[in-house]
Amino acid sequence: MIYIYLAQGFEETEMIFPLDLMRRAGLDVKTVSVTGELNVTGSHGITVKADMLVSDPSYDLSDVQLVMLPGGMPGTINLEKSAEVQKAIRYAYDSGRYIAAICAAPLVLGNAGLLKGKKAVCYPGFEKYLAGAENPANRCVTDGKIITAVGCGAAAELGFAIITELCGAQTAESIKNGILA
Repeated sequence: MIYIYLAQGFEETEMIFPLDLMRRAGLDVKTVSVTGELNVTGSHGITVKADMLVSDPSYDLSDVQLVMLPGGMPGTINLEKSAEVQKAIRYAYDSGRYIAAICAAPLVLGNAGLLKGKKAVCYPGFEKYLAGAENPANRCVTDGKIITAVGCGAAAELGFAIITELCGAQTAESIKNGILA
C-alpha cells in the first residue's frame, strides 16, 4: 500500500501526477486526508475527494510500502502539524519503507531529522530545512529509501522514481513511453 497524505493547501499537481503514474503501474495507492474531511482543497483552489481519512479503520501502516507528501503552502505546514503524518514518516523510516516528498514537503522530513547524511532536494529557498542533507543540483533524487523532488515541474520525475524503486526501471520506461514522456 502507498499512502499520499493530503492537508488543506496541498499542491494539486504534485499529488495528482505521481498518483496517476503509480496507478498506471498497478500500484495500490490511497490518498489520505488528515483534515477530518474527505474533501480537501489544494493551494490553487482545486478540491479533491481523498480515498480515506487518516482515522478510517482500514488505514493501516503495517503494510505500507511508501508514504508520500505533496508540497504546496500551507499544505506542507499542515502536514507537518499532523501527528498522524509524523507517525507515518517515522514508521516508514524506522521500518525501512520508502518516503517521498516534493517541493516544500521535504522540510517535514528535515525537521524530523530523517535527512541527515542523505541527498535531498526541495523547492528553492527551503534548503535550510533539509537539516544535514546534501543538496545536489538535481530535480529528483533517490537516496536509499528517501525520494525527493524540487516542485510541480518535477512531479512526473517523482512518480517515475517511485515506480522505478517499487516496480523496476522497465515498468517506469514502459509508462513513460505510453504517455509520450
